[in-house]
Amino acid sequence: MCGIVAYTGKREAYPLILKGLKRLEYRGYDSAGIALVNQGIQVYKKMGKVAVLEDSLLGISLSSQTGIGHTRWATHGEPSDRNAHPHRSSNGKLAMVHNGIIENYALLKQELSNKGYQFDSDTDTEVLLKFIEDIHIHHAGSLEEAVRIALRRVVGAYVIIIVDEDDPETLIAARKGSPLVIGIGKGEHFLASDASPIIEYTKEVVYINDYEVAIVKPDELILKNLGNERITPFITQLDMELAAIEKGGFDHFMLKEIFEQPVSVYDCLRGRLDAQLGTIRMGGVDPHLDKLTNANRIIIIACGTSWHAGLVAEYVLEELCRIPVEVEYASEFRYRNPVIREGDVIIAISQSGETADTLVAIDMAKKQKAFIFGVVNVVGSSISRQSDAGAYTHAGPEIGVASTKAFTAQLVVLMMIALKVGYAKKSIDKVRFLHLINELNEVPEKINFILQSAENIQALAEKYKDARDFLYLGRGYNFPIALEGALKLKEISYIHAEGYPAAEMKHGPIALVDESLPVVFVATKDAYHEKIMSNAQEIKARKGKVLAVISEGDVEFISIADDVMVVPVADELIAPLLSVVPLQLLAYYIGLAKGLDVDKPRNLAKSVTVE
Repeated sequence: MCGIVAYTGKREAYPLILKGLKRLEYRGYDSAGIALVNQGIQVYKKMGKVAVLEDSLLGISLSSQTGIGHTRWATHGEPSDRNAHPHRSSNGKLAMVHNGIIENYALLKQELSNKGYQFDSDTDTEVLLKFIEDIHIHHAGSLEEAVRIALRRVVGAYVIIIVDEDDPETLIAARKGSPLVIGIGKGEHFLASDASPIIEYTKEVVYINDYEVAIVKPDELILKNLGNERITPFITQLDMELAAIEKGGFDHFMLKEIFEQPVSVYDCLRGRLDAQLGTIRMGGVDPHLDKLTNANRIIIIACGTSWHAGLVAEYVLEELCRIPVEVEYASEFRYRNPVIREGDVIIAISQSGETADTLVAIDMAKKQKAFIFGVVNVVGSSISRQSDAGAYTHAGPEIGVASTKAFTAQLVVLMMIALKVGYAKKSIDKVRFLHLINELNEVPEKINFILQSAENIQALAEKYKDARDFLYLGRGYNFPIALEGALKLKEISYIHAEGYPAAEMKHGPIALVDESLPVVFVATKDAYHEKIMSNAQEIKARKGKVLAVISEGDVEFISIADDVMVVPVADELIAPLLSVVPLQLLAYYIGLAKGLDVDKPRNLAKSVTVE
């Protein structure tokens, strides 16, 4: 869960790497560092954000055409200068950056200590580098071969990039379980954890696969597997634009991405849903429609916000398709011995397409002959490549750590799949099918309506920002939205918040209610509306504060609530796409009112590529 940038070519490496680290800072911001090759290797690193490193290097000559950079989210070893990357070999000739976790580092460290090696940090990365160094000195003629030998012994996940002062123009990189992309220029190469640092310079990239080693020179890219066999690089064209990873006049990426949702939802629908013709066409679904319609069972695996999208999908798929659906945390699923049979469909949901637990879970399911369907945002990501079929969400780059537009795009994709499968199975009739198509088609315009009331939600944030706890309640399709709203508030404001089904309130959480507790009801008009109004009355009777997301024109709930956030009327199946938006804004504005870094919440990283 770190950001890596590297360069070799004719440009000055330092400014390029520094800019890349700033763009990757959402992946980790505990510390940052750079190693430059110029008559030896110079390593500069600091605890804190990339700006702290930049300030420390003012006035220093940093000329070099080869270098590596790293922004860290700490795993082994607390954030500090000494634990920051890059790390150096004992002889000072090598420097390395690493994203991932080496699980058997303690055993390797003991072996190296017995040989007299000393360690300057608490990291598993330094252990791996000195393990490679030891093999290079005593067992292998070349650094490339030493890397291959070492990685065959390593247990865990990694992307590593190494520079060698004896071969100053060459970078050696390898990957297993963490992402690495290489940009191809004219007489230069760019390496990074994702494409955002590369897009400014080239749109031709190669995504490195697990167990591949890249030997990268300014004018040459060689790929090999751990058995030293050559692999032909597969060059992909990026469809990302530079403007998509800039703030575009917004104060924060999170706010920009919330406000991008009318466009991101439209982009997700575009070319797939045709409301006039009453059709849904999905390139990843159509050729495999029989696999989905004939599924014995659908298992959705995901983590965090994507798991909440999966919960909404469970309700929608069972309602429209009449197929049993289970939603699993990937981190739990992978360590159980789940019953998976041929004929089961696994839907893996991940914004980045690199979520470590989800990747391992789908690999396990593939071995048991399940059909794997990926729902991801990042083109060319690991999950997209390992799935049998899938659908991109087309949300565009999401830089804010707390997911917003990626969540609504995931919901749109999952709803289109459910509609398509349900209609093909004849478990919904044409009238219902066409009605829901039209409802989906109207979502971008309705989200835009909600965003026009952002100032009202900001005022509510000021009112409630000092609360110590929040309770979020919802029923039916809106229960997962209550969970998502609570998660957003926790992530952004550090206020303790819990989400529950509204009917479960009486089975414990109501004990928390007093005059200081805001209770957020996700209460758009649906079949449960009268029941959730009764739940709100129970809160009011105990002097709790009722804050509600309601449908436009719901005067009954207005009479109960202390404050409301209004969304347009929509079919209850479509309503989650709307009811989540005010909760995103509420979390953002409360975090802002508390003076917090809403784009980079403490202890969190955007893409969880380690266990």
